[in-house]
Amino acid sequence: MKNDLATLKRHLLTGTSHMLPFIVAGGVLLALSVMLNGKGAQPEGAFLTGIWDMGIAGFTLFVPVLGGYIAYSIADRPALAPGMIGAYLANANGTGFLGAIIVGFLAGYIVNQLKRIPLSNKFKAVSTYFILPIGGTFIVSAIVIWGIGQPIAALMEALNGWLSGMGDGSKVALGTVLGGMTAFDMGGPINKVATLFAQTQVFEHPELMGGVGVAICVPPLGMFLATLFSKSRYSDEEREAGRAAGLMGMIGITEGAIPFAANDPLRVIPSIVAGGIVGNVIAFQMGVLNHAPWGGWIVLPVVDGRMGYIIATIAGAATTALIVNILKKPIDQRSEEKEEELDNSDELVLEFD
Repeated sequence: MKNDLATLKRHLLTGTSHMLPFIVAGGVLLALSVMLNGKGAQPEGAFLTGIWDMGIAGFTLFVPVLGGYIAYSIADRPALAPGMIGAYLANANGTGFLGAIIVGFLAGYIVNQLKRIPLSNKFKAVSTYFILPIGGTFIVSAIVIWGIGQPIAALMEALNGWLSGMGDGSKVALGTVLGGMTAFDMGGPINKVATLFAQTQVFEHPELMGGVGVAICVPPLGMFLATLFSKSRYSDEEREAGRAAGLMGMIGITEGAIPFAANDPLRVIPSIVAGGIVGNVIAFQMGVLNHAPWGGWIVLPVVDGRMGYIIATIAGAATTALIVNILKKPIDQRSEEKEEELDNSDELVLEFD
């Protein structure tokens, strides 16, 4: 079981390592366009719009890259197209990066099964570039289009209705739900439901964006603080990603936390959800009003109750950083445990021989 989990993690790390440059490049360019615009929203004008479009391109491409390279790690080049195309289609149906991970593994194992089909030497020569990519793409895409598309759309519609029904209820309950949803999948479908719910009511109920604007930036800021507070728990690459996440968090780009969540979802996702809830609830309780359909500190000029907004953000980010660093062990300790596991497995093999 441990070997199987280690193999799955290796495939996942292959996908995230190829995805990371797209996240960083796209996020920094988006942040730059929003900073130069200075209004906490999508910029106007040819130059800033061009920079915005560059950033959007990075965020559009990272999802298929993640799915494609997970599949590539499992089944080599023939799985690259099925993984990328399947993840792209899944994202179009609103599954976000979590859908890309699922589709990447699905594509890899499907292509591996297709490799088992006996072929003559004549067809084996073209299978890598022709038969396997086409067959794998068709099967994976069919599962995405006809299997998961409609259920996801129905789920998103049901979530919207549920949030609308909570609008007149307790601030703590609504803040808990919106904060948790906003942080959970970092720009994915659940995040989009929560943020769109608040954005579409920004003029009538700016208090919703007051909380959600905080929850948007808590995940990347929390992971930035985590890498700052405990360097021994993170690799050089993760600390570099933490600095980029800090910038993206300030500008309201939740996706800055995705590299950490993809590498270690069982520890990171609960931590950022807890931070998002804390930040959102505090902002609601302090009566923060955000008049821009955006998050991060870039919107402070249009926020009523700025000090409450800042306090809520710091509290949420600190919550995330503390929890994730409690859950994570230092890298050296994790390496020692892996070596002990390998030694133990070797001893078992020798005993059976």
